[in-house]
Parts: sequence; structure tokens; C-alpha cells
Amino acid sequence: MKLYEWDFAPNCRRVRMYLFEKGIEVEREECITPDIILSDDFRKNYKHEMVPMLELDDGTQLGEALGIWHYFEALYPEPPLMGLTPVEKALISAWERRAYDEGMVGHAEIFRNAHPNFIDRGLPGHSEPIPQIPALIDRGKIRVERFHQKFNGQLANNKFIAGDNFSIADITTICVVDFGHALEMQIPDSAPHVKRWYDEVQDRESVQRSKPVHMPDGSSM
Repeated sequence: MKLYEWDFAPNCRRVRMYLFEKGIEVEREECITPDIILSDDFRKNYKHEMVPMLELDDGTQLGEALGIWHYFEALYPEPPLMGLTPVEKALISAWERRAYDEGMVGHAEIFRNAHPNFIDRGLPGHSEPIPQIPALIDRGKIRVERFHQKFNGQLANNKFIAGDNFSIADITTICVVDFGHALEMQIPDSAPHVKRWYDEVQDRESVQRSKPVHMPDGSSM
């Protein structure tokens, strides 16, 4: 099997961090060009034109970090990263989704509607031109602020995002916060519990090993 990815992309990092937590080794292939465009070979091979994508030995293509997580969680249940009890599974799923919808999408709105390489690429996975919308930058900032305040409240009484154990909810939230750092958006002073949690998870090997090597402009991170 092979994992197709873009080193910088937070969604690709979500999969890398999960694999490191599990101790799973998968061949990886970078499929982005210097102009931050997915390679022609990848786009011809994968109709959704988005990364990450896991291609199995029989040719089956699994897209989206969540889909890839479910595949590996079924094969390698230890350590559990998606919960064990019905309540754990529900809480982890809910908080992971909140991190994605408010934090990841909020930062993505800022990135895609501001970066010069994404002119006419306002949405991922589209070959036809999709214009940037400057107003979405301000909307993205509102979503990011809401994300920090909501997660600050959750972390006021929890060691990790969804309770006592590290999970995919933490993985997505770490990737969200570091996406913000790459956009020069730091954890606000009004979110001290997010800052506490973030500093503590830096000791995890998966956090360090999964970090992108380069920024979108090719500079080192």
C-alpha cells in the first residue's frame, strides 16, 4: 500500500500522526509540485484530486483522513485512538468534528482565500477555476476565534480534548493549532487551557515526527 500526501497539508499530517501513534509503517509519496499543485499523474489516478489518499495493494483507494483512520483502527485496535465504549466513541467523534469544522475549515478559509498560489483555487478537489473570496478571510478568523474559545472551555476540565486519553480529537486539534502557527496566528491569551494542553502534547513522539518540513512557499519550517 502507499499513502499519497502533501507534506505541509494539515489533513495529511493528521494521518501521519495517527500512524506514528500506532507504530504503523506505510510507504509515502509526496505528490505536490513546486507550484503547490497536485501532480498530473496523481490527478489522473485519483478522481477526487485531494490528499491524503491511501491506495491498497489491490488498487482500492481510500480518501479522507477519517476514512483512513477507520481502516487502520479496524486492523490495529491498539492503542485505541477512536474510543472503546459507546460514550467514548461518541465524545471523540464529536470533538474531532468540532475541531475540523471550526478550526481546520476556519484556517483553510483564510489560507485558500489569501495565498497567491491559490488564486482561482478557492475550493479543494476542483479542476475548474474557483475564485478566491476575500470576505471569507474575515469569516475564517471569526471561526478560528470561536474554535479557541470552545476548546479552551473543554480543556479547562479535561487532560485531553475528549477526556482522559489521547485520541483522534487531539490529533486534529494539534494539526489545527499548528496550521494557525504557519499562518502566523498564535493561540490567543484568552485560551490558556489550550496553551497548557498544546505545550504538554509537544512531548509526544508522533507530534514531533509528523511536523511538516516545508512551508507552502518551499521555505523550511
